[in-house]
Amino acid sequence: MRFEFATAARIVFGPGTVREVPAAAAGMGRRALLVMRASADLSRTGITGEHFPIHGEPTVDLVRQGTQLARDAACDLVIALGGGSAIDAGKAIAALLANGGDPLDYLEVVGQAKPLTLPSAPFIAIPTTAGTGSEVTRNAVLASPEHRVKASLRSPHMLPALAVVDPELTLDLPPALTANTGLDALTQLIEPYVSIRANAMTDLYCAEGLRLAASALRRVWRDGHDFAARADMAFASLLGGLALANAGLGAVHGFAAPLGGTFDAPHGALCAALLPHAMRVNIAALRAAPSHSERLLRYAAVARTLTGRSDAAPEDGADWVASLCRDLEIRPLGAYGVRPADVPALADQAARASSMKANPIVLTPGQLEELLTRAI
Repeated sequence: MRFEFATAARIVFGPGTVREVPAAAAGMGRRALLVMRASADLSRTGITGEHFPIHGEPTVDLVRQGTQLARDAACDLVIALGGGSAIDAGKAIAALLANGGDPLDYLEVVGQAKPLTLPSAPFIAIPTTAGTGSEVTRNAVLASPEHRVKASLRSPHMLPALAVVDPELTLDLPPALTANTGLDALTQLIEPYVSIRANAMTDLYCAEGLRLAASALRRVWRDGHDFAARADMAFASLLGGLALANAGLGAVHGFAAPLGGTFDAPHGALCAALLPHAMRVNIAALRAAPSHSERLLRYAAVARTLTGRSDAAPEDGADWVASLCRDLEIRPLGAYGVRPADVPALADQAARASSMKANPIVLTPGQLEELLTRAI
């Protein structure tokens, strides 16, 4: 067995660790670009620099603006504080600061997909949600409104120099955001585990992350100040990021890219709406293909962890996730404007998405359309 594993140069986890960032940043550069939500409060962190506020999910043009601001302000370090949007924006800006050029020079699918040849400018990622795991991944997802799709900048050079995961930063997340980001984290533990690129090391991360998320997700949604549950979800999200960066994802994220580029919906909300249906369609496809029995056994292992039952079948795992989505008041895709008429085009786009390449089985156009139709 041969596999490779890559992640951030340094990971710091624990309550209060965000206050260690200023000292770490001082050893990386002279002036930082701070990429974060406009409402972010840095008063307790001691972090200073040139502010670049963001108001939504990152776009190609937003990254252009941030890169230009960093150059104009002579920033040689990027710090991103926020959810996946802020971290992906910061990651892309840090890459362009070092490599030059335009985002479309390097962007997959809709750009030229040129390789990034130089390591990014020093980059510190500080997540404030427990969902994306972007603090330890090697890509940044950007929306290209003109192409109506989201695509990635991707390179080992984009791995952060430092990831600081402080569960205290997630305590004030509202229930809806807790649910959507939490389901994204759960997705990013399930998809790498059943991926065709799974390996012994990512399996360890997925198994532990699933155990934590299965216990913590409902608790943290009911009581956002349950610190033990918040810490478990922050760690589960980190483990999912470590796993997906090295084992890939699947059908949920394959659909999330074109959906996110076409409809005004948060990434986590899309993943949450798709997850139980993707599980069911994948499981049915695997049952019809005996040569893929090993992937079906992995879905059974997921089901045992989620349900706590030693006799759980793969379908029981999908039922558990569907029940969780109901309990956490997850909205279907139709709530974001997705209609049956949109299904064929979206299914065609999803089939070509990079995330779909690691799905446990190649889904037919009919199966992809069935998955999306169920999620509407």
